[in-house]
Amino acid sequence: MQQNQQNPNRNFKPKNTTVVNLQQGRIPPQATDLEEVVIGAMMVDKKGIDDAIDILTPDCFYDTRHQVIYEAIMTLFKEAKPIDLMTISSQLKSDGKIDLAGGDFYLISLSQKVGSSAHIEHHARIVLQKYIQRRLISIAAEIQEEAYDETADVLDMLDSAEAKLFEVTQGNLKKGAEAAGSLVQQAIDKIQADSKKEGMSGIATGFTKLDDLTSGWQPTDLIIIAARPAMGKTAFVISMAKNIAIKFKHPVALFSLEMSSVQLITRMISSETGLSSEKLKKGNLEPYEWEQLNVKVKNLSEAPIYIDDTPALSIFDLRAKARRLVSQNGVKIIIIDYLQLMTAGGSGGGGNREQEISMISRNLKALAKELEVPVIALSQLSRAVESRGGSKRPQLSDLRESGAIEQDADIVSFIYRPEYYDFTEWDDDEHSPCAGQAEIMIAKHRNGGLDNVRLKFEGHLTRFSDLETNYTGSAFQSSMNQFTSSMQNMQDEPTSLPMPSVNDAFGIEEDGPQNNDTDSIPF
Repeated sequence: MQQNQQNPNRNFKPKNTTVVNLQQGRIPPQATDLEEVVIGAMMVDKKGIDDAIDILTPDCFYDTRHQVIYEAIMTLFKEAKPIDLMTISSQLKSDGKIDLAGGDFYLISLSQKVGSSAHIEHHARIVLQKYIQRRLISIAAEIQEEAYDETADVLDMLDSAEAKLFEVTQGNLKKGAEAAGSLVQQAIDKIQADSKKEGMSGIATGFTKLDDLTSGWQPTDLIIIAARPAMGKTAFVISMAKNIAIKFKHPVALFSLEMSSVQLITRMISSETGLSSEKLKKGNLEPYEWEQLNVKVKNLSEAPIYIDDTPALSIFDLRAKARRLVSQNGVKIIIIDYLQLMTAGGSGGGGNREQEISMISRNLKALAKELEVPVIALSQLSRAVESRGGSKRPQLSDLRESGAIEQDADIVSFIYRPEYYDFTEWDDDEHSPCAGQAEIMIAKHRNGGLDNVRLKFEGHLTRFSDLETNYTGSAFQSSMNQFTSSMQNMQDEPTSLPMPSVNDAFGIEEDGPQNNDTDSIPF
């Protein structure tokens, strides 16, 4: 019985049997023959080094021997030493890696592969392409492993996956620790580059004194601009964004969690054209105002400003959108209006609001470093400002919901308008009038000094601009008194006194107001 049961198994032959061989298996994408050609060309022709050295990194090579040899080539290149068969061999021996590179015999065989560096750039890009394919396979495996983890948060996984893919796209994989010598040279190179620039080392705001204080908003910085409601936070960043995009031609990304994109652009139109928001809202414009609108809005329509008005934006969504804007549109600065309206999304959502704000501020700083652009986040202040006596100037302790904002930020600034509290003059020694003025208070500056910068504020136009300090109401009254006296004397003695000049009468240049600023005309 048992024998009968065993016989069918012993004699069983599967139908359509196919022979399996190694060629049907999968191996990682590679081009080792081209790797040999690239390294061989670098050995025999200096031009080959110039063409390929900035395309490839040691990790791009699939063969471990080629990785070691290329590291030696990069070391010689950085030290400005000659690169050939003998110097590469010597460098590998001094590093103790000659055996890992296959020995002198393998180096000689590589040098004999090619006679020149023709087409080396094309070959190097194919090697890079194979490396990117291998990296994508590795990332996919990591994502798959994370996806099977039931305890992981799905939004965290999405954020991690996009970050890894973004690194591949940028060709800038995460780095380890760098030696001080390398960093010092990078810093010196940056200082030299900045010294040759005309203007700011960072992104200029268009506000002269503020730019003098900060040298522009610096890449990787997190800047917090805080104020009480209705103090002019949105108006300030609108004016700044308009200056950056129109005057300096830098692409700007503005995430508006409070206002719709149409409302925001209407404010920009008001600021740019000089037509009040009320008039634009009602559409009640005179014929000349329609012409003014059509002419002056042209600059704004061509400005590289990108507005996203997604409500309750999560930090995950912000990072994803910001990466795309920087990658696709070359955005140089990111503005968020405002921080307290953001949500933590799936990341850390189980904590209290203070923990969420702390997590959001940390991620904003990380985003600024990752994308190497300044990130500006508006923030609300607590009601403690209102209950405070005296001038009611804000303090760092007034930052709402989290002290982590102060810790993470490179710059913390406040917008202060005494007129908001019905004060008529500034709280300084001069007690000058404060109507139509605001002060940007730099309360924390990690890489610079602290100071207060006064600006002109036009509420009906939602516009901030440089404060004109060369003209005062008393000077105007004095000029008018002199002009009136002269006119009276001319009636008695018509030829005894000449007409006063424009400068004498009104305190302005005879060529007219500078920059076509009609606000400088005293009537």
